[in-house]
This record gives sequence, structure tokens and C-alpha cells, in this order.
Amino acid sequence: MKLATLDNGTKDGRLVVVTRDLSRYADAGETAPTLQWALDHWTRCSGALETLAAEAERNRELPEFRQRDARSPLPRAYQWADGSAYLNHVELVRKARGATVPRSFHSDPLMYQGGSDTFYDPQGPIVIADEAWGIDLEAEVSVIVDEVDMGADSAEAARCIRLIMLVNDVSLRNLVPAELGKGFGFFHSKPSTAFSPVAVTPDELGAAWRDARIHLPLCVDVNRQPFGRANAGIDMTFGFGDLVAHAAKTRRLAAGTIIGSGTVSNKLEGGPGKPISEGGAGYSCIAEIRMIETIDSGRPTTPFLRFGDRVRIWMEDSEGRTIFGAIDQTVKKHEG
Repeated sequence: MKLATLDNGTKDGRLVVVTRDLSRYADAGETAPTLQWALDHWTRCSGALETLAAEAERNRELPEFRQRDARSPLPRAYQWADGSAYLNHVELVRKARGATVPRSFHSDPLMYQGGSDTFYDPQGPIVIADEAWGIDLEAEVSVIVDEVDMGADSAEAARCIRLIMLVNDVSLRNLVPAELGKGFGFFHSKPSTAFSPVAVTPDELGAAWRDARIHLPLCVDVNRQPFGRANAGIDMTFGFGDLVAHAAKTRRLAAGTIIGSGTVSNKLEGGPGKPISEGGAGYSCIAEIRMIETIDSGRPTTPFLRFGDRVRIWMEDSEGRTIFGAIDQTVKKHEG
């Protein structure tokens, strides 16, 4: 089942069921007015939504689904927490500044709590006030969970996963050092986040969803040029069961909580990875290629995003069909 949220003039939009090929949609209002409502009543309404999805596949008279009209599936959420499950990414960040990865990072996930009161639309602009802040994309996978009991283990947490989305976790890299230097974590350096036009149930992924991981490449283009094709199932130290359990260690998670994977990152033959043009899987953020440039030559040469730059993030199944639709954003200067 594939679900999306369309604008209806309210903060939370209206829930629709989208056909598997993303061509048409059926209004879900009689079953669940919003995605958050559906998650709050999942046991009661998921069966009806599945029935509606099956009917939509057969109904050729339904209205066209246009990805540009979609909001993030949850336009706002009770909680958005992002992990860092790909240790290749963490190793590169630390190596670039001469630090090593503590042993604990291999058993205890990193995670920060992001802002969830506003999310970017999947195909709306990335609005930032200053290019000097170091505008970066971060292509990731995320899950939306049902209620999770405090102290749930990884297996219990994995069973609470209801939906999966793609993410562009926008980062302002040049604001990070000063914030981390205060010892209190990210705030200004993590503006609004965008999620894919469509959220899907795990069964939509078939055999690609196993061990609470998606075993498919995450595609990233920057200014229409291939930038990343890292496989989300490779080099993922912690699966989503582990990440959700980590988030629930000291608190119960509400239905609708979003948990992110962190930047998808692959090694290449034991090394840090290479650009697509050199036979590698590329990168899921600009900071990673800048780190490799710093390690190799002492300084980065790839610039961060500038106003007018375009970022596209999507994922295809084994037949080359898009699964979640595309996050397709252009960086725009804030004029407020």
C-alpha cells in the first residue's frame, strides 16, 4: 500500500491512497482524514485502507496523482529522530579531522532529535537565508512507527514499523562546528527536512525489505548529474529495528514517530568510496566527497549547494520502477 498527503488548506492535509505505479489516487477521507489519524488508529483502519488500495488498482477513472502536489506524507510529526547507521559515513567525518571512531559506535547508535513541526514539501524549495552556511543534502531512508513500548528490543521495535519513506535531511555544515562545540547538539544547522511524496508499507518492497533494511540503491542527482547510487542495505551497521529500539530506550514512542537511517554510505573494496564516474557508488551527501578530498589532498574542492541548485532523490525496484516518487528540490534564498 502506498499513501500520500495532498494539500487541502489545513496543516495536516488529506490522506490519499496511491496506485503502485504512482499514476492515480483515491481519497481516503471516509476511512482516515489524515495520515496521523490513520497511524493513531492503525489496527482499526489499515484493513480498510488496503481494500481501498486494491480497488484503486482496478479503477482507471481515478484522478491523476501528481507528485508535485504532494506534501511530505506527515506534513508535521510528533517526533523526528535521525540516526547514523552507516559507519562508513561516521568514519569519514572523523578521519577528515584526525579522529578515530570509538568502539562504542559499533554497538550504540548515534541519534539526534530534529525539528518536526514543519517539513518541506517533497518537490518544493529548500529555503535557506545564506549560502555561506554550507547547504548540504543528506539522502536517507526513514520509517514511521506505531506506538513502541519503552524498552522494546530490536525485534519488537521492527514489528512496530508501519511505513517507509525517503528523506532529504538538509544540513547547514558550516553551522555545525560551533553548535557541537557548545556540547548541546544540532539546532540551527538542521533546518526543515523533506520526505518522499509517498510512504509505503514494508510489503510493497517484497524481498528487498529484509532484516529491517531496504536492499536497493538510493539514487541521488545534483543538477541533473548522477551523484549517488549507494545501496541502502549495504554497510548499514544498525537496522531499523535497532534504531527504533534505541529511540525507545527511555521513553515510549508515539504512533507517527519518524526514525531516520542517517546518510546512506557504501565502502568500495574496503576503502571510503568513489564517485560514480570512477566506478564507485557515489555519495549521499556533499560533505562525504569533501571529506575524501580533504583526506586525499588536504582540502575540499566540491562546493556545497548554491541558490538555484537542484537535488533529486529516488529509489527504484528491481524492474526499474520508482517506489516512493522523487524528492525533487531547488535551493532558494529566503527573502523574509
